[in-house]
Amino acid sequence: MSNYRAEYEKWLQSDALSEAEKAELRSIAGDEKEIETRFFAPLEFGTAGLRGTMCVGLHNMNIHVIRWATQGFATVIAAEGEEAKRRGVAICMDCRNNGMEFAKAAAEVMCANGIHVRIFESLRPTPELSFAVRHYGCQAGINVTASHNPKEYNGYKVYWEDGAQLPPQHADTIASELQKIDIFDGIKRMDYDEALKAGMITVMGEETDEAFLAEVMAMVNDREAVEKVADKFAMVYTPFHGTGHKLVPEALKRLGIKNVICEPKQMVIDGDFSTVVSPNPENPEGFYLAVELAKEHNIDFILGTDPDADRVGIMVRNREGEFVPFSGNQTGVLLLDYVIGAMKRAGTLPSNAVALKTIVSSEMARKVAESNGVKSFDTFTGFKFMAEKKNLLEASGEGKVIFSYEESYGYMLGDFVRDKDAVTASMLLAEMAAWYAGKDMTLFDAMEDLYQRYGWYGEKTHNLVMPGLDGLADMAKLMKNLRENPPADIAGVKVSFFKDYKDGSALNCATGEKTTMELSGSNVLRFELEDGTTILVRPSGTEPKIKVYILTLGKDAADRDENIRKYSEWVGTLRK
Repeated sequence: MSNYRAEYEKWLQSDALSEAEKAELRSIAGDEKEIETRFFAPLEFGTAGLRGTMCVGLHNMNIHVIRWATQGFATVIAAEGEEAKRRGVAICMDCRNNGMEFAKAAAEVMCANGIHVRIFESLRPTPELSFAVRHYGCQAGINVTASHNPKEYNGYKVYWEDGAQLPPQHADTIASELQKIDIFDGIKRMDYDEALKAGMITVMGEETDEAFLAEVMAMVNDREAVEKVADKFAMVYTPFHGTGHKLVPEALKRLGIKNVICEPKQMVIDGDFSTVVSPNPENPEGFYLAVELAKEHNIDFILGTDPDADRVGIMVRNREGEFVPFSGNQTGVLLLDYVIGAMKRAGTLPSNAVALKTIVSSEMARKVAESNGVKSFDTFTGFKFMAEKKNLLEASGEGKVIFSYEESYGYMLGDFVRDKDAVTASMLLAEMAAWYAGKDMTLFDAMEDLYQRYGWYGEKTHNLVMPGLDGLADMAKLMKNLRENPPADIAGVKVSFFKDYKDGSALNCATGEKTTMELSGSNVLRFELEDGTTILVRPSGTEPKIKVYILTLGKDAADRDENIRKYSEWVGTLRK
């Protein structure tokens, strides 16, 4: 831990701070806890880059931290040589407050380090940045976004030349570079307008959108199914005030969906997310305006994308006429089953097709894939790992990845992005809904049909939120306890295997035999129970919480729901 007081004084004295920033720091002079929270350590540079609340401080998101992080990243790019500097970096931002300011600050540092910059003229979806890195042959990418976090947050995500977020080894290199760089004196900067004049910056706009949309539309499987119901099929869409506002409706229009009603209040770009408590499609409360619209127009299908349009969530009308949220697992399984079927019907399913999911996503996805002759592999949580696995499988000729998903509402399709992509997923979800509508089925009916065919799978994720400095210690303590004293049974059901992804060890609890798993190197614990249920525990990589995943399979819906209830009760005891 650093001497946070000395760091606070250093910032107060620095010429790099504006008068307003110094005034903000003076206003907390008497609040020791607040000073410690802002200055106890730098924001940690992880595999997702940086994420934090926006205020003045070393442990926060502000222009100084952005410049410092960019200087570290620039050093890593420059180490790749002159060609890498010429290929340069693509920069993007979402709708968050200070987004453009932070993006331009990053551009100034890159240019001063001799690295060419391609920057979007205004906010764009995250998958379009991944696409731009690949499309223009850039060495790297930067995205100023905090995805679906509350409005107080912003973030800084970094990408490498394949269009995926940085693999851990590159993130570690940047983190160690940052330790050598003084946050004020170690930064190179070139004025943005001068860099533009000098040809160091290229601004990206509509031409990039069109190139991206061409790839999105090439993913359509069944235009006829959409045409067949185009006059009567309708849907509601909300971008939650974010970057999906332009390209998602455009992709739906090009697909041939005539009746898309966009929620007008949430089509307004707004970094304060004024109509929702949380701009996260995982939280069904945010859909209240869309639900009102859907009921008013007698529509069965609602789709929403998060502020940076990498996640997508759907709400579907049930048999009682009420709207129910589909989990990321349900949506993923439905879409996987549909894509395999649609590709088979179109004759486009590769003979060596593969579906990827993460270790914490539903086992139902594996069942759907394998029942249809498609191989299934697990990766760690995060699309950089799925991108890595996709690249590996395809380079070796072992498999062609047709679908990748994780339970937190992320889906990746096609070869043109290496991150979750709500633009393409939204288009395919709409195609799927139209296809089922042609069979007089809603997506609620379709999901019920899948349970009948593949089994009554159920999942629930619990978030044990542990904020602040004490929270970090509590999280570490909980993981340590579970690792050192794993429970022999959970909710009265014996644990048959205890697996630790940190060292890749798998313990057979009955025999005491230890084996090694294919995956290792991540702080995740896995308990496999005698009844076929799996429970996983991992600290979040982006938020102060521990996530506990229950993955179960029941004899029927009631049995599945009972499993979820009793295991959720056990999760509640972990805090005590």
